[in-house]
Amino acid sequence: QVHLVESGGGLVQPGGSLRLSCAGSEGFTLDFYAIAWFRQAPGKEREGVSCISASDGSTYYTDSTKGRFTISRDSAKNTVYLQMNSLKPEDTAVYYCATDYLYICSSDLYEPTSASWGQGTQVTVSS
Repeated sequence: QVHLVESGGGLVQPGGSLRLSCAGSEGFTLDFYAIAWFRQAPGKEREGVSCISASDGSTYYTDSTKGRFTISRDSAKNTVYLQMNSLKPEDTAVYYCATDYLYICSSDLYEPTSASWGQGTQVTVSS
């Protein structure tokens, strides 16, 4: 199984920004895999937020985050980031990154079948 660790969450006021990080376990090179971000708000199902492909770096976003969130890779740090700007209270959720060995990004941001879900990182947008 793939083990990813999320960090960077916190409390931010509406309109603020946060950058989330997704790091791979030792020996797992993120560049070789599509990596997706998901979130789960209290009382709601987990939903896809964004994905970055392995092959050509194509990116995908859910409609509610387009123009506000940016997903990117830092190969040297073996990390995938989710830059979140213009945050809204409805962005409050636990955020997870995930993949599996066969995962491919698509516009419907489906969940990887064999993902190993970590603790996630809490993002709270509130004044």
